[in-house]
Amino acid sequence: MNQSLAKIFGYVLIAVGILGFVPGITSDAGNLLGIFHVDTLHNIIHLLTGVLALLAARGTGEYVRLYFQVFGVVYAIVAVAGFLQGDTVLGLFGVNTADNLLHIVIAAIALYAGFGKKVAPAPAV
Repeated sequence: MNQSLAKIFGYVLIAVGILGFVPGITSDAGNLLGIFHVDTLHNIIHLLTGVLALLAARGTGEYVRLYFQVFGVVYAIVAVAGFLQGDTVLGLFGVNTADNLLHIVIAAIALYAGFGKKVAPAPAV
């Protein structure tokens, strides 16, 4: 189950990272779909975390679980920093309220997948 979720995360994050560079889908103001603020570093982070998700999905359940644990914690920190700082995360990339709310949802799903779900034991050979 977590492998499938990691694949979904990977493909969606890669798509979002690519779309963030496409004029017309991203406004001149830097809003993806007119809602989410993105910039070059933000897009690169989406691409990298998407690639990492796909790599984790190819591994064992423990790799996927670790990916979601780290990913969930990092995205939770990003969300909190975004809310505290308003329009930036550590001065590195811009965010808005829609980004921060989405980062909370992503973090919650990832944390549940990483910490909340039990890993099925490996089948006996």
